[in-house]
Amino acid sequence: MKRLMIVDDALIMRMKIRETASKAGWTVVAEASTGCDAIRLFDEHRPDMVTLDMIMPEMDGLSALKGIRSRHPEAVVVMISAVSQKENLRECISAGAMDFIVKPFDPQQLQAFFERFEQGTEEIV
Repeated sequence: MKRLMIVDDALIMRMKIRETASKAGWTVVAEASTGCDAIRLFDEHRPDMVTLDMIMPEMDGLSALKGIRSRHPEAVVVMISAVSQKENLRECISAGAMDFIVKPFDPQQLQAFFERFEQGTEEIV
């Protein structure tokens, strides 16, 4: 079973992602509400994938992405944000994000995303 870490400062979003991941057969091994916690928990749990919000307190998602990828270059990180500006997308992909999902998203879209990842599809979204 694939292991997921969810990082979002909004509890309702973490719950939505957790429910969707569970339906797709994933196990949520950790949740964080800040970028600092995301880096620490990634070190501890080494999940197969991280969903990472862009805008959070203490440390934003882009900084957390860079922190995770600098320590774990193999980390699979998918950014999730209500901000869909092209510049944000470019920065995230350049920093090593696998993809970028815009909120609000359809749970079925996210579930299909998890299923494609598990099947080893190169292009996720």
